[in-house]
Amino acid sequence: MSDRSTRRPTPPDLQADVLRAGYLAGRLSVREVVDGVYDRIAARGDDGVWITLVPRAEAMRRATELDVLLASARLGHAGPDGLGPEPGTAAGTGPSLPPLFGLPFAVKDNIDVAGLPTTAGCPDFSRLPAGTAPAVARLLAAGAVCVGKTNLDQFATGLSGTRSPYGIPASPFDPYMIAGGSSSGSGVAVADGLVTFAVGTDTAGSGRVPAALTNTVGLKPSRGLVSTRGVVPACRSLDCPSVFALSVPDAYRVLSVMSGYDEEDPYSRRFPGLGSPAPGGAPRTGAPRAEVPEPVRPRIGVPRADQLDFLGDAGAAAVFGVAVDLLADGGAEVTEIDLGPFLEAGTLLYGGPWLAERYAAVEAFLQTVPDAGPADPVHPVIRAVLEPGAGITGAEVFRGLTRLRALRRSAERTWVDVDMVVVPTVPTTYRIDAMLADPIRLNANLGRYTTFANLLDLAAVAVPVGFAAGLPFGVTLLAPAGGDELLAAPAELLHRCSGLPLGAGAHSLLLPAATDVAAEILA
Repeated sequence: MSDRSTRRPTPPDLQADVLRAGYLAGRLSVREVVDGVYDRIAARGDDGVWITLVPRAEAMRRATELDVLLASARLGHAGPDGLGPEPGTAAGTGPSLPPLFGLPFAVKDNIDVAGLPTTAGCPDFSRLPAGTAPAVARLLAAGAVCVGKTNLDQFATGLSGTRSPYGIPASPFDPYMIAGGSSSGSGVAVADGLVTFAVGTDTAGSGRVPAALTNTVGLKPSRGLVSTRGVVPACRSLDCPSVFALSVPDAYRVLSVMSGYDEEDPYSRRFPGLGSPAPGGAPRTGAPRAEVPEPVRPRIGVPRADQLDFLGDAGAAAVFGVAVDLLADGGAEVTEIDLGPFLEAGTLLYGGPWLAERYAAVEAFLQTVPDAGPADPVHPVIRAVLEPGAGITGAEVFRGLTRLRALRRSAERTWVDVDMVVVPTVPTTYRIDAMLADPIRLNANLGRYTTFANLLDLAAVAVPVGFAAGLPFGVTLLAPAGGDELLAAPAELLHRCSGLPLGAGAHSLLLPAATDVAAEILA
């Protein structure tokens, strides 16, 4: 592991529209951007972020192909590959680009990318996939450039980022603090300016906890909105591919490309109204800066004070208070709600029958590698968490399903009074050494406000809001499944009004051209 005390250079501005403008104006080439990405990765050394990189020469070939397409488009010679004149302009006068043209991105290493091994954070589990996961294939077809596969808590089991044999990605803001997990490498790669966006997964909060602790946006779609084919299951019925990005618009742009019904995925679902990207790169729906519905005054639920527990972290509590004030000042109608059914549902994930589903996902592998002590390829904490799942009975499963159904019914009453709920993303954070010393209890603390989301079939977006003691904290907006678009505008407004720089850099959010953001989003 590299020297954690080494100060890293300020990350470049990799916002999607910054790169897009540079490409269109001829100030940037895809080769220059991708070459810079690899230079920064090499300069960082062994930072625990990556498990496998796309060979530099291969990524540069991809970049060269995109530059050729861009040059062709500028001359008005675009073919059927998606490049051509902007709608309403004459050929050759306004080249358009695929929605993710030239954007470098990373993929969590429990998701298949052809030509790269999929390890799920376990070298002995590693396999070379026959193809690319459909969600990633959509990103590549939209012009993005895959850089490599990122580190994770083994088998995507954990929220700390400390359960991997490939090293521990540290917080971009304090080398002795955790970056969150399980999508640890994905969050750090975005925050530190190595990629524009990263694909993670989110079963219990793995796409939201790292976002909170790296000052990035974490978008967890509705279950079934994005195909899970080609994803190593963590808990198959609850798994969601997720997006890490520097901004809400960037995250939703990526989601608009990734999403879509997959008839070969038994967990895929159709959600009316959630569309694909429009020509020129802006998503048709779900983008805060494109086709925002008529302004409304969202009704946002806030947990009762006695249900908010920050484990003694006054700084994290203060950041949450700022978020609620910003939402109210922006025009939201803030209403107190009972979070009890949500919190109780969250306890079922590891304290109920869904542990059996987690065990089932890797049962065959675990049985081939019985505990071998120090030589065990399964991380000791992962084995300790998963193996009790083998003893869960069918009766316990059905009791758990019935209890969850009752809690869902109780939670559904919330949506009569509010459109969405805001919660802290994490109650606090921890030093790496403290997490290693008490891995299960502290991990459970991190998931207090995240583990219930998929069990209760909710969409979520985690947004940065502020810093406390030099570390970032944020909040998560939640809505019933299919409400992904509903969350976009309030999330963007909240992020913008926070005034935070992006990730670990010093760059600011792009402003919509000639608009009053607050007036545009909230009345």
